[in-house]
Amino acid sequence: MDIVWSVVIFIAFALIFYTFRILREYERGVIFFLGRFQKVKGPGLIIVVPGIQQMVRVTLRIMVYDVPSQDVISRDNVSVKVSAVIYFRVINPEHAIINVEDFFEATSQLAQTTLRSILGQHELDEMLAQRDKLNSGIQALLDEQTESWGIKVITVEIKHIDIDESMVRAIAKQAEAERERRAKIIHAEGELEASAKLLEAARVLSRQKQALQLRYMQTLTEIAGDRSSIIVFPLPIDILDGLTSKD
Repeated sequence: MDIVWSVVIFIAFALIFYTFRILREYERGVIFFLGRFQKVKGPGLIIVVPGIQQMVRVTLRIMVYDVPSQDVISRDNVSVKVSAVIYFRVINPEHAIINVEDFFEATSQLAQTTLRSILGQHELDEMLAQRDKLNSGIQALLDEQTESWGIKVITVEIKHIDIDESMVRAIAKQAEAERERRAKIIHAEGELEASAKLLEAARVLSRQKQALQLRYMQTLTEIAGDRSSIIVFPLPIDILDGLTSKD
């Protein structure tokens, strides 16, 4: 008799345990009645009739998926390895359970293929310089494709873009050549501006001969400051004419 009562008490406690469920604030329960979807319950204390109703727990917290390194060939035929991280959450528990078998695995696989597809449409320079734009593009595409699964992709961040060492050297040479090109352009622009100023100065000096002589004397004064060399300079004819006339 005691054994029978013990079994009855055990069954009663088991029924109570499986009947009353507690869902946390970030959890929802998708309830099925005889295999058909009934409603979404939670949070708090809910009742699930054993044998008739079944419940599947779904978390609404943000989930993080670390996309493993993917081999990508850019539009300019450069092979790189790209890794990223994706933040997403369930916004519709009903669709997340009914429309897809495993929403986390489905989202992760879709993220890998989308990452390779989007980055393969861009050149290496764009991958390195326009990460924000690429992140937004991948996020928008993933969010559109996972909408029917009840998933909201919050953000996508590209973490690393690993380039082959030979390509790194090529990029360094390209950057060095670009710097040299800019230096030559700046030097040429400086020469152009200097020639324009010299032309303007020549026009001003040509108006008065005395100004040209004063500039000539100033140049001689500057040269005379260097005593380590012998300076030979022509004597203007105008000065000799002046001395001759005084005699």
